Amino acid sequence: MKTIFYASFFLLLMTSATIFGQKKNYRFLTDSLKIEEQLKKYKLPGFSVVVFENYKIVYSKQFGVKSMNSPEKINENTAFSTASIAKPITALLCYILEEKGLLNLDDPIDQSLKRWHLPKSKFTENKSPTWKQFLNHTAGTTQEGFEDHYEGEKIPTLVESLQGKIPRYDKEIEFFFEPGTRWQYSGGGYTIIQMALEDRFKTSIAELAKEHIFAPLGLKNTTMIQPNEKGFLMNVALVHDKDGKVIKTGLPITPQVGPSGLWSTPTELAIIAIEIQNALRNKNNNVISHDVAIKMTEVSVLKNAVGGWSNGWQKSFAYNNYDWFACNGSNTGVGGNLMGTMKDGNGYAYLANGEKPNRFPVMGNTQRTILRLMNWKGNFQSDESQEIPLNLKEKLIGTYNDFLYGQEVETKIVERGNRLYVESMLLDHFRSKKDNELVYLKNGMFRVIDYPNLLKFEFIDGEVNTVIIRRDDLENTVQTSIIPK
Repeated sequence: MKTIFYASFFLLLMTSATIFGQKKNYRFLTDSLKIEEQLKKYKLPGFSVVVFENYKIVYSKQFGVKSMNSPEKINENTAFSTASIAKPITALLCYILEEKGLLNLDDPIDQSLKRWHLPKSKFTENKSPTWKQFLNHTAGTTQEGFEDHYEGEKIPTLVESLQGKIPRYDKEIEFFFEPGTRWQYSGGGYTIIQMALEDRFKTSIAELAKEHIFAPLGLKNTTMIQPNEKGFLMNVALVHDKDGKVIKTGLPITPQVGPSGLWSTPTELAIIAIEIQNALRNKNNNVISHDVAIKMTEVSVLKNAVGGWSNGWQKSFAYNNYDWFACNGSNTGVGGNLMGTMKDGNGYAYLANGEKPNRFPVMGNTQRTILRLMNWKGNFQSDESQEIPLNLKEKLIGTYNDFLYGQEVETKIVERGNRLYVESMLLDHFRSKKDNELVYLKNGMFRVIDYPNLLKFEFIDGEVNTVIIRRDDLENTVQTSIIPK
């Protein structure tokens, strides 16, 4: 009998070990994302998506073709132009170089410029802007984005770009506020960073990024080399217009590499994000240090900063009660997104080779589906709450000028089921969540579900007049008012 018992017990243990040792099957994402039918519906040529969880890539799937002129399918190694996702990579490069003693990001950037120098301005005559102010978009420079070029066209130099001798601009880049006093997104600022890096180290930003980031991480399908340069990738997705036609040669050439010239895959973007996440917890990180990860992802500006910004990363989201570092990229005919949680190693990356009306619906559905089905639950905002006093609740209800992100959209505070909720097109963006509850905390502040900043409302004559936005040690005061019905 003992022999039978031990044999049965051993069999039970082996069965349990097999069950618990099995990897989670993420096939449900493919079934729910329904990418194939969306490609047909929106005339999107191709789409590549990766999901990572607990510091590991758990799902990778590619759909469609590299070019509508060819049947060749997109695969995991197919690289896309990532547009502005280049910016946090450029920022990462700068912080790594600083840690190696090769840069001081608190120094004025003009000291490193050789081919061109910052224009004189009343805003900078008393204080020259630093590297850090360019990295977090507080330097005050103009030029937001750029137009791509193609083989056979005249490719402008960096000097010509900064002089405004390029499409979209007709004058030299300039300053329009005192550095460090507010935030304004500036691709031109990152072009200045690129020039300063190349002038200082006497090599291209592509070589610097390869030496200090891509090669150490073992990335084979990520580069800042452009399509007209030796060493460009072979397995790439071509860009397409809204009708699904390849734009010119399909290979956009971006002289402004620092702000928008990165090519990569969702898989390798995820590898970079996971390395940052491991560095944040100071475990299993091999290339990026704990110190660098903290410095480049911490919120450094709130004023006018669309909910919060760090160095290259947008810090405007708290989906599933996580603090996220994020960056989206959008160039003509291509774009995507990379998002990672500051804790627990979760996130996703996707890229698509179609124009905005073709890719945006697919991207939006993908993000909403991933956030819903992965069911990640963080503890980013865990302050103890209390019931909102009735007289305060009544004073808060109304339709306001946007106080969350500083954009010109209506923001409503409504009551449902004896609770208050914030309704905003910007909160719903990519999320389609209707339960952004306004929670009253015991410290007298408010928080909104899925929004990363704390709020304090101040009143004049019984109506909200000012909203104080707080994040860590930063604070920003926003003027708002109820919009009459």
